Amino acid sequence: MYLVNCSIALAGGVLWVLSRGLRRKLEGLRDVVGRDKVYSDPAIVRLYAREPSGAQVFPENTAVAFPESVEDVSKIVRYAYKNDIYIYPQGSTSSLVGGAVPDKEGVVISFQRMNRILDVRVVDSYVDVEPGVRLGDLNLELARYGYMFPIDPGSVSVATVGGAVNTGAGGLRGAKYGTTRDWVLGLTVVLPDEQGSVLRIGCRTLKCRQGYDLTRLIVGSEGTLAIVVEATLKITPVPENVVTALGFYDDLRSLSNTVVEIKSSGVQPMILEFMDDKSARAAAEAINAPIKPEGHMLLAGIDVNREATDRFVKWLSDIMRRNGARKVYTARTLEEAEEKKLFEIRRNLFPAQVKVASKFVRPGSKLIVYIEDIAVPPSRLPEAVERLRELEEKYRLVGLLGGHIGDGNLHPIVGFPADDEDMKARVSEWYEEVMKIALELGGTISSEHGIGTFKRKGLEMELSHLGSLKALELMRGIKRVFDPKGLLNPGKVVG
Repeated sequence: MYLVNCSIALAGGVLWVLSRGLRRKLEGLRDVVGRDKVYSDPAIVRLYAREPSGAQVFPENTAVAFPESVEDVSKIVRYAYKNDIYIYPQGSTSSLVGGAVPDKEGVVISFQRMNRILDVRVVDSYVDVEPGVRLGDLNLELARYGYMFPIDPGSVSVATVGGAVNTGAGGLRGAKYGTTRDWVLGLTVVLPDEQGSVLRIGCRTLKCRQGYDLTRLIVGSEGTLAIVVEATLKITPVPENVVTALGFYDDLRSLSNTVVEIKSSGVQPMILEFMDDKSARAAAEAINAPIKPEGHMLLAGIDVNREATDRFVKWLSDIMRRNGARKVYTARTLEEAEEKKLFEIRRNLFPAQVKVASKFVRPGSKLIVYIEDIAVPPSRLPEAVERLRELEEKYRLVGLLGGHIGDGNLHPIVGFPADDEDMKARVSEWYEEVMKIALELGGTISSEHGIGTFKRKGLEMELSHLGSLKALELMRGIKRVFDPKGLLNPGKVVG
């Protein structure tokens, strides 16, 4: 450490060393975009260098920029390109695969100030928004028109449009509405080149052919190809009514069989979610829920017209009981479901899983949480669940299990103390074997969380399993075309 050429800052017990060269670059960035839009105070940077999984990096020589317009973003990118500064586009840092943290020095671009809903076009079925708009806020606005953007991840209250687009997020309504990639019509992006080029791709019409589909290429690219600065999202009417049933089962096989029967019935459910018994109990205890879980939990919802309400409430209840549910709670409307708090336990899946895992962490030790994100064909769910349980026993881990069971998306999770090397090694092996199980059952290693840094090996594993490693070469080639200097979110997805 050559202190002659450095300035030193101490914040939160972390020593930061800013080289004079980088300090000058950061000062130059302030001059370009505005001094009130760029901060390098370590106390601020720390807030943008971590995510809920426990992944956190405190890189020296890093700043956070808060652009307020497309022009601001273009200026930042143009300057970063000229000065070889790494760029980390960031929403609300709710990523769970290490995809949002800056692991090298550079500039984080936070879109907190670009949070406007620009245009709502009900007749044309779209909305134009900036990337910092939170999904919950977007749906509050759309509800005024009787419409919604149906993507609702567990982090919907904090998750942003930009984050959803970059990760290809899903959510509780995925059984019917799929993921973000099904709802993005067009994007405005900034390219990492010497001009900070602004590019409009896609359309504001439901049908659109523009040669190669660059819009869908950007969706799910995790900020590694271009920076999303505006999005045109498809919207859909709010359902006339939704009936809900919450059932509890003694064994996961019976619960899985219920899902298989519902999926085979010709009725399209909107919501099919589940939690294992340990997760359900922990979540209920954490929020003091009025419903006390009695086994593994299945939450089902179907959108119906009001005249069919009673018929579908009975139909859902009968299927659950026929397949062994010991207790079934029902609601004829979403309002009634909220009053009865039928969704509360499921909404607290991740916090409950963290709470259970934290019991195994010694005071003063940091908790690391590995939450998997595999998907298998719904017809293979019973086998997947059984094999995941066997895996916990094999590695002597206390695992929890839940997820979007309607589309086969499972979230097994374990936590461990950061300073327990033996447990860390076992969890790493468990993490890899979970992905292998998904592939052996005809599924995928990542459904909605992305690849980030945690799943780069898994991506290679999946492509190798499919005999398609050549695809990884193509992906790296695409990365070079979009980002020739490798400045955007380095180290993520394909490296």
